[in-house]
Amino acid sequence: MLNNTTPAAPKYDVKIHSIRPEGNCKATASVNVYGDFAVRGIKIMEGSKGLFISMPSYRAGNGEYKDICFPCTKEAKAEFDKAVLRAYQQALTQGQTTAQKQESPARQEQGQPVMGGM
Repeated sequence: MLNNTTPAAPKYDVKIHSIRPEGNCKATASVNVYGDFAVRGIKIMEGSKGLFISMPSYRAGNGEYKDICFPCTKEAKAEFDKAVLRAYQQALTQGQTTAQKQESPARQEQGQPVMGGM
């Protein structure tokens, strides 16, 4: 990197794939970093302290789980997690909005009189 330049803030394109209201795993996600590097298999988990991000991992010979890929600094981890959780919250909000829109026409149809044919 050149001495006189400062790195641009990472840009994350987060896609939430599935939302599961039951259980500890609340959703799965993929993240594109700068449009150049993709991470799949990210999980949004519910723990005793709230939501957290679980990176793709493998089980080592000693039974311990090791992350396959991960942010290298505390600041990068915080920014990454914030981007994923923001996308998750937006997906939840959009899902609620879509469900409300789908319910509204059904409620309107129930309230309208049925016209008999001739």
